Amino acid sequence: MIKTDIIIIGAGPVGLFTIFEAGLLKLKCHLIDSLPQPGGQCSEIYPKKPIYDIPAYPSILAGELVDNLMEQAEPFKPGFTLGEAAVKIDKVAEDKFIVTTEKGTEHEAPVVMIAGGLGVFEPRKPPIEGLANYEDRGVEYIIKDPEKYLGKKCVIAGGGDSALDWAIYLTKKDIASEVSLVHRRSSFRGHLDSVQQVMDLAEKGKINLITEAEVVGIDGQDQVENVTIKHKKEGEFQQETDHFIPLFGLKPSLGPIADWGLDIEKNAIKVDTTDYSTNIPGIYAIGDVNTYEGKLKLILCGFHEGTIAVQSAFARIHPDKKNVLKYTTVNGVQGF
Repeated sequence: MIKTDIIIIGAGPVGLFTIFEAGLLKLKCHLIDSLPQPGGQCSEIYPKKPIYDIPAYPSILAGELVDNLMEQAEPFKPGFTLGEAAVKIDKVAEDKFIVTTEKGTEHEAPVVMIAGGLGVFEPRKPPIEGLANYEDRGVEYIIKDPEKYLGKKCVIAGGGDSALDWAIYLTKKDIASEVSLVHRRSSFRGHLDSVQQVMDLAEKGKINLITEAEVVGIDGQDQVENVTIKHKKEGEFQQETDHFIPLFGLKPSLGPIADWGLDIEKNAIKVDTTDYSTNIPGIYAIGDVNTYEGKLKLILCGFHEGTIAVQSAFARIHPDKKNVLKYTTVNGVQGF
């Protein structure tokens, strides 16, 4: 049995920052995550993607943000159970919960904070016959390491920000030898600036932009060698490629969290904005996993929610102690 003050379910940026805020109150945290490393989506899905709305960082790579958060949390010696999904929460006493993972690892604490982001993700896959046979053999639904495409021919499919951003990135950084962007409409859903950049690159002949078309077939021996593209006016033709990257988004699901007796609304956990507590006393929800009037799904909002929730958790864990707010500018970190 792993015992701690706060069990945090989800080791994404919000969960990691909560370690720091809890540490300032001398509360120990243990984090559980189904992924094999901390960082959540930032590590698993887009570690090389820049983030622009973190205070004091005009731009920071998602992976670098995670590294910094880990360094910030390190003085407080958090525990981690990684590569195991939390599947069950049991209340075993008035002030105790046991969280059990899919592998049977048990954790006990008086407070549980759910920081599970948008939950479990599955990529939206196009209905192409035999597509699954080429997964990890030239078909990827997420770009984790752009260097993998160095000198390669890439066909990206999609019309949202992710498809636009990666087409621009692989082209402007001179990574891929050839980038084709296929979209079934003539207009895009992404940010207007990204759309304009793609149009400009296409006009200069740096991106092969194919609109009003979709990829309908895939072929190759051991690896992807070409895809079949069906154009609305020109019919079908084959495009030689080393990689086919359909970026149609991810389908989020709460997974086991949906069965824990929490109030759920639109695939998110309802919370009281006084302290981001749920309908079960002692369980909090912070970050993208929660919902309330005016909710913004931003990392910086999750940082705020975790900070407030920790203050409430301290009062629950130490009802007889008065928590006097101290400032890190006065005390430093080691002074707490």
